[in-house]
Amino acid sequence: MTSTLVIQPSPFTSYCPSLTGYRRRETVTVDVGDVPMGSDFPIRVQSMTTVDTMDTDGSVKEVVRMVDAGCEYVRITAPSVKEAQNLDNIKKRLRAMGIHVPLVADIHFTPNAAELAARIVEKVRINPGNYADKKRFENIEYTDASYQSELERIREKFTPLVRICKEYGTAMRIGTNHGSLSDRILSRYGDTPLGMVESALEFLRICEDLHFYNIVLSMKSSNTQVMVEAYRLLVLRMQEEGLRPYPLHLGVTEAGEAEDGRIKSAVGIGTLLEDGLGDTVRVSLTEPPENEIPVARTLVGRYDERGRHSSIEPLTSLPVNPFRYSRRLTQEVYNIGGQNVPRVIADYSGIEISGHNDLRPIGHYYLPLPDKWRMNDLGADYIYTGSKTAPYMLPNGLKEILDYNEWLVSDDKINKFPLFTTGEWTAAPELSPVLNFIRGTIHDFSEAFCATLRSDHHVVLWICSDNTHAMPELRRLFFRLMEQGLTMPVVIERTYDSNLGDEFPLYAATDVGGLLVDGLGDGIILRPGFGKAGKDGMLAAAEKFNNVAFGILQAARTRMSKTEFISCPSCGRTLFDLQETTAMIRKHTEHLKGVKIGIMGCIVNGPGEMADADYGYVGMGKDKIALYRGQTVVKRSVSSARAVEELIQLIREDGRWTDPENEEL
Repeated sequence: MTSTLVIQPSPFTSYCPSLTGYRRRETVTVDVGDVPMGSDFPIRVQSMTTVDTMDTDGSVKEVVRMVDAGCEYVRITAPSVKEAQNLDNIKKRLRAMGIHVPLVADIHFTPNAAELAARIVEKVRINPGNYADKKRFENIEYTDASYQSELERIREKFTPLVRICKEYGTAMRIGTNHGSLSDRILSRYGDTPLGMVESALEFLRICEDLHFYNIVLSMKSSNTQVMVEAYRLLVLRMQEEGLRPYPLHLGVTEAGEAEDGRIKSAVGIGTLLEDGLGDTVRVSLTEPPENEIPVARTLVGRYDERGRHSSIEPLTSLPVNPFRYSRRLTQEVYNIGGQNVPRVIADYSGIEISGHNDLRPIGHYYLPLPDKWRMNDLGADYIYTGSKTAPYMLPNGLKEILDYNEWLVSDDKINKFPLFTTGEWTAAPELSPVLNFIRGTIHDFSEAFCATLRSDHHVVLWICSDNTHAMPELRRLFFRLMEQGLTMPVVIERTYDSNLGDEFPLYAATDVGGLLVDGLGDGIILRPGFGKAGKDGMLAAAEKFNNVAFGILQAARTRMSKTEFISCPSCGRTLFDLQETTAMIRKHTEHLKGVKIGIMGCIVNGPGEMADADYGYVGMGKDKIALYRGQTVVKRSVSSARAVEELIQLIREDGRWTDPENEEL
């Protein structure tokens, strides 16, 4: 029977060292070769090789590239004894070259491979969902007696590895994956963060009984909400049971590729880093592993000086449940808040709009021949023009926001809406009868000011921060509103230098995504600091910022605007060219709004990793693909030459296929 255990919020929760002042969670130290991990040391970055583990030369060359990129731990798959044995050859070659990076053996299903690898490498990673368990996708009811019997069987299978790790000084990661929970765990806890945590704790309790403590823990999922909730719950449950505070390995599984993969990783990993959680980071991209390292370094680098921030009002209680997603209750104002998806506002306050094409960067296209506007899936909902109004009628799907003084003299007060400062709002002679935005910081929105808005049903708050620790300050303002029982919608503003480059989507995904995954926020505006950029540069920045805004909403699971590809980062088990195949599938299916497609390199871990995908494309042998509908395999041994076509046919059968637009935008 599924467990009904419910974790209640507050009066205050100890999963996080501080929600208002950055402080890293204190942990025990875990020795991984010569590179220790834990709160007394920097947050470590790591990655995983992609070549066949039996290819010694290829593995060594890839490790060298990873180390040159700054990788501090290198994980290598060992799905069977022969790969585990070859870890010794790889390690000897690296050590002879003067490369002493700690090696980590990645184990699934095979205890004897783990026991061999633990004698060779500095760390082994086991997945409690399939190390001594088999996932048969069966619905089995376990009695207390049969459940306990299974635990005893696991202890018997797992104990030899623990003893070997103790003898050889080998570290261990107990790494739960959301998609590979055992039937036993699913039967009692369901497909939940609680099930993920209990899966790891079963193994952790055995380790502690055997006085083995050189342990790292992880709670990975391709769903950022689930991932964040599981890590937080893990910390809480360890404290409740009196277990040692073990270091955490952070990662979002199967994040994908390119910007979408980076944004998704940053939403999950960045949210937890903001909480002070995390001691090592792996960003999983469907790209060469050395590409993952700069992304991880950028994410963790923000916290080197994070302690130097403006003070934030402390909390005495927590008005949200950090272990279960629930969107903040708000009233609907026009089309913001309530049950509406979070809205995207494009910042054009620094851009002189002169022609219809100026709106193309934010997804609105004017077609001269039919004299019509068209909007793509990334079409902004609002445009903020500041102190100047657009010189022509905007498309129906786009509404304009003006500074209050400009709105006062506007001829159209129905389709254009005012943005006030708190001072302007207090003294305003005229308000919009439909929608009014009030912009300010946590200092502007005092409890007294917010209380005056209680009975106004036409107000949306527009919140911003210049605090180095901006996300927690914005979160604190949300909590203030909730403490007062105020339900007006809130738009989140963040400003970034338009020349920030690759750091920008990672910073924005952390700052805004960290709020969205806790159900906070009804809109988003990312504002570029243009500097001396010309108009073309400003329009390019507007497009970039608009696309990232939609990407963050998708990664946080709050607004699905495009196809989501859940693709693994490849490893030595991969049975086809994952990067090439992902690109091919993306080319044919990226127009399918809201459809989630898993692209997995092998049958060993693939089906589990793509837990919440609608469809799956999984390697099952040389030139053989298995196609899934959800977690159910529907076609086996499909030739890779026909597999994409068969996947499309499967989507057609479900009525979810639409032909891509042929008209050039």
